[in-house]
Amino acid sequence: MKYWWVNQNQTLKYEITGGYMWSPKTKANGGRNKFYDYMSEVEVGDVVFSFADTKISFIGIATGKAYSSSKPSEFDDNESWSNDGWLVPVEFYELENPIRPKSYIQTIRAYLPDKYSPLQDNGNGNQGVYLTEVPIELAEALSSLLANQVQGILEQHTDERFAHLEVSNTDTAAVNEIRQRKDIEETEKLRLVKSRNGQGLFKDRLKEIEPGCRITGLTDIKYLIASHIKPWTKSNDFEKLDGNNGLLLSPHADKLFDNGYISFEDDGSMITSPRLNIDTLRLWSINKDKNVGGFNNKQQQYLQYHRDNILKRK
Repeated sequence: MKYWWVNQNQTLKYEITGGYMWSPKTKANGGRNKFYDYMSEVEVGDVVFSFADTKISFIGIATGKAYSSSKPSEFDDNESWSNDGWLVPVEFYELENPIRPKSYIQTIRAYLPDKYSPLQDNGNGNQGVYLTEVPIELAEALSSLLANQVQGILEQHTDERFAHLEVSNTDTAAVNEIRQRKDIEETEKLRLVKSRNGQGLFKDRLKEIEPGCRITGLTDIKYLIASHIKPWTKSNDFEKLDGNNGLLLSPHADKLFDNGYISFEDDGSMITSPRLNIDTLRLWSINKDKNVGGFNNKQQQYLQYHRDNILKRK
């Protein structure tokens, strides 16, 4: 595993939400740029320190290798970048306790590389850097300053991958179909694929609507699954990314909902399938008589689909 540092002052909101890093392949004059060349060296599983506004506020895990991609449409206002570029898929996780490297420059200065350093000796960011490799000694120093957050993110990322492995294999054909489409940009393809596993833009939009699991009351996002109400494979492009087409659920509740053993009325009353072993609810401490709260009008439309097509009525 390698460690990387990406400067995202101009692109943070797009790359974090979209789940990618993007750079041109060359400078505006056609010359090579080492910080762009580094994109092709990122491997799956590499760790990325995201730096913006003088802070490291996100940690990314590369989920794919770089591939050719035209400049994302959201970057169109930057005319200094050529259209031909590299795109690296990355899953970004927000840090609960960000750090400002300049505040710790006395600690980390000795670990800064002589060449291609992400920081100046005074702790300010090197503005000419987009992506650069972080030496292991510097990575360890930064990880130490971030306490156990980096390790926790690595563990969370691994858990999420295993949790969705079976579902992802089932939907391989649908994912491949999206990747082969010619009518949408690469960044949009990435958003659609990532939404299958409840990540990226879909999850961000869902969090704005649902504060936590309605069934268990859990609000810590690390332990919740962003589940589609109308299944991802049955949803169109808009529905795949619509936050109203989702619920934040604890893993055991998600399993019941996703497999049609429970659903909800518009007013929040729980519906249980006659095929559900009632002992399951008791052992999992789920109260079938609990009203989880009413749903908005858009959520109700998706729930109607779930009741009609997913809930096991008999």
